[in-house]
Amino acid sequence: MTLKQTIENLPADTPLLASSKETLLSWLSGSFLPDWALESLNELVESGAWDELNDRFFKNLSFGTGGMRGRTVGKVSTKVEQGVGPEPVYPAVGANYLNDFNVLKATIGLFRYVDGFLKESDRGHEVPTLVIGHDVRYFSRHFCELAASVWGQLGGIAQIFEGPRSTPQVSFTVRYVRAHAGIVITASHNPPHDNGYKVYFEDGGQIVPPHAEGIVKHVSSVDWGTVAKYLNKDTSNVRILPETLDSAYLDSVKDSLANPELLRIHSPKVVFTSIHGTGRISSIPLLKSLGTEVSEVAEQAILDGGFPTVDSPNPENAEALQMGIDQAKAEGADLLIGTDPDADRMGVAVRDSDGDMVLLTGNMIGSMMAEYRVTLLKDAGLLPPDGSPNAALIKTFVTTPLQQAIAKAHGLKIINTLTGFKWIGEKLRIYEEQLCETYLRETGVALDYDATPSKKRAQLLLKYSTYYVFGGEESYGYLASDRVRDKDANAAVAMFCELGAWLRSQGKSYLDYLDELYLRYGYYYEKLGNLYYEGAAGSERIQAILKAYQQTPPQTFSGRSVTTFKDFSSSDYKDADGKAIPSEVFFFLELEGGYSFAVRASGTEPKIKFYVFGSEPVADASSLPSVKKQTISSVEHLLDDILGDARSKALG
Repeated sequence: MTLKQTIENLPADTPLLASSKETLLSWLSGSFLPDWALESLNELVESGAWDELNDRFFKNLSFGTGGMRGRTVGKVSTKVEQGVGPEPVYPAVGANYLNDFNVLKATIGLFRYVDGFLKESDRGHEVPTLVIGHDVRYFSRHFCELAASVWGQLGGIAQIFEGPRSTPQVSFTVRYVRAHAGIVITASHNPPHDNGYKVYFEDGGQIVPPHAEGIVKHVSSVDWGTVAKYLNKDTSNVRILPETLDSAYLDSVKDSLANPELLRIHSPKVVFTSIHGTGRISSIPLLKSLGTEVSEVAEQAILDGGFPTVDSPNPENAEALQMGIDQAKAEGADLLIGTDPDADRMGVAVRDSDGDMVLLTGNMIGSMMAEYRVTLLKDAGLLPPDGSPNAALIKTFVTTPLQQAIAKAHGLKIINTLTGFKWIGEKLRIYEEQLCETYLRETGVALDYDATPSKKRAQLLLKYSTYYVFGGEESYGYLASDRVRDKDANAAVAMFCELGAWLRSQGKSYLDYLDELYLRYGYYYEKLGNLYYEGAAGSERIQAILKAYQQTPPQTFSGRSVTTFKDFSSSDYKDADGKAIPSEVFFFLELEGGYSFAVRASGTEPKIKFYVFGSEPVADASSLPSVKKQTISSVEHLLDDILGDARSKALG
């Protein structure tokens, strides 16, 4: 009896979901699975690993508006997948897992879209050109080469780096070499069993409408018979990008600094960890070239997709930075910096007055850098003293309102976007296009945007469009340059050290500066709560919570009435530029007393997130400690109530 027949004849009480059975049978009927994949599935069926089969096949891994991310190593790894060493030999076979089949399907669809786009834009003479980067995760290099292989075989030009590179460098390189698209193979800060596939368009930003929907449509139309033709890699025509691009990227990062000379005179003493990822490839040479005194956490400097020294390589988590904190204490460092595996997120710990290392949140880090950058740009004359409505700070809705207060006080425009740095990247593209179109109309000259020096570009943006000053999100992502169109931890590392040098020149610490912000703008405190629900059953619980909010909006929490309920999936909202905000299942609730919270399902992990915000005025320095205590207590009680309510909603 064949494996397909075995599945068809399973007893009715077999705990294989109907959707899993249907998808599994469609894969077995497609005649595209190689022998190792069939052997793996047969092992799972024979061992009765129904939960694992449900997780692998209850749905197809969706190619969303930014790409896809999911498990590439199963909870239950078969013998053929695992092999005999510590690193798995094959990515887990399954419709809902990231593996060769889904990578090929996505790349074929992307090629078809780019090829069609060029022809429809009267650029059919151009050969579809792709840049692919990857981090250190399991199968990252393999998926990179597989995508490059199929792109080349389809008639395009595929360019890859000689080894791992950070996500922001890929964004930069797409623009720099004028490629039509880019791919990054990474799951960012996810656990080691995950990997992902993120897509950029020719502007260097993550794909957004209308390209996103067009690519999704093309990916969906690719059949498994077509995929089967490209399972064997052929990299003979794949181009290796020159090492000179590393220097070009680092030069662009240096260009984004407000006053890099400060680092040569007042550099803080830094301990750095890349948590086994790509941060060390760029951040270490960058800091050294700027004159910064930096030492690495040696155990975490080894590029290793298993991330052996941490449970999860996420710089948001204290555990991931603990080795660096210990080293910073031992060495008397001013600062510990950690980046995630693809170096698009940065976490830090700073020394307090007692000599202890204190972790800062992404909201704190972003707010300090925003205030600093605006201040120095004004000092340098790049921003008018009273600000400008044509200069903007950009943040996500779930990022601290403190940054909104900073923008208002400095006379800048504040833009709130949906979660995801792609929306910040889209703004940069829009501002660039507005400048080039207006400049051409008024002067008759076609502006080469990237070739225009940064200071001149800033002046032109202030006059003809909007000058992007700084952007960030609470999840430890920041960007101060329009040469990159995604969050950039390498640049953030340099910028946070530059801030430290500026503070040292004035005899201040990072925590002194943070308290100065609270005294100026009020105390702001935020806390994130997560509920994890994995697998098929977990997905249903997450949807139950979202549905409950949508159908029966809550009226009160912790004795605070809900004054405003915004459902971004069903109403039309516009940002400060007058641009419509795309529809998304995302809820933002304002409560009495200046408190608020947001609800959204994670797009990259099996969890639902609850972001709670609280703020209180601060009369003077002596009252700050008590205000902090009161606000923190209020936010934590509010979050407890919200999570308890959500757990009951998950049960129906």
